[in-house]
Amino acid sequence: MDDVNLADLAEDVAPRLLGAILTHETPEGTVSVAITETEAYSGAADPASHAYRGRTARNAVMFGPAGHLYVYRSHGLHWCANIVTGTDGIASAVLIRAGRVLEGEDLARARRGDKVEGPRLARGPGNLCRALGITAEQNGTDVLTGAQVKLSEGEPVAPALIRSGPRVGVSRAHDWQHRFYIAKDPTVSAYRLSPRAEPPTGA
Repeated sequence: MDDVNLADLAEDVAPRLLGAILTHETPEGTVSVAITETEAYSGAADPASHAYRGRTARNAVMFGPAGHLYVYRSHGLHWCANIVTGTDGIASAVLIRAGRVLEGEDLARARRGDKVEGPRLARGPGNLCRALGITAEQNGTDVLTGAQVKLSEGEPVAPALIRSGPRVGVSRAHDWQHRFYIAKDPTVSAYRLSPRAEPPTGA
């Protein structure tokens, strides 16, 4: 990952992760996805971040070091995976929202369901983790040197194809333009405003 400096701020790293490859090797087999959608979350300055109110047992991985996987359960239903960024001791992470399956499609489909179409196998952060087989067991994994979950370089994404917009499904700071995705890629999830969304920041 020479082309992505994970020590930078989450909002700077998030667009650079587009096109990178996330791979999980398990006893069942290997699944790899090319990242097509991300979201940046900071710490104390970001009301939508898990680290907004400080360090806890749950979010401790988010405080560094960079390059580790922060995995949490969303709404008690789905696992979501983040790649920790920034300076050690200061919370910062990029949520991996969607990807295109490059390897292990049969295994990803077995995990997601036989009737799920290819572009939807890893569309959305919960579906992505299910397709990859990522759970709480991978929380804290070093994706730069780890033997099971790895982050590696992929095909570069042309800057003209990178889009940004408001974050999906969060109630606070949802209007921050910290969601990044590859334009017209069928694996990218649809934008959804949370029904609990507060007025836009500064409104």
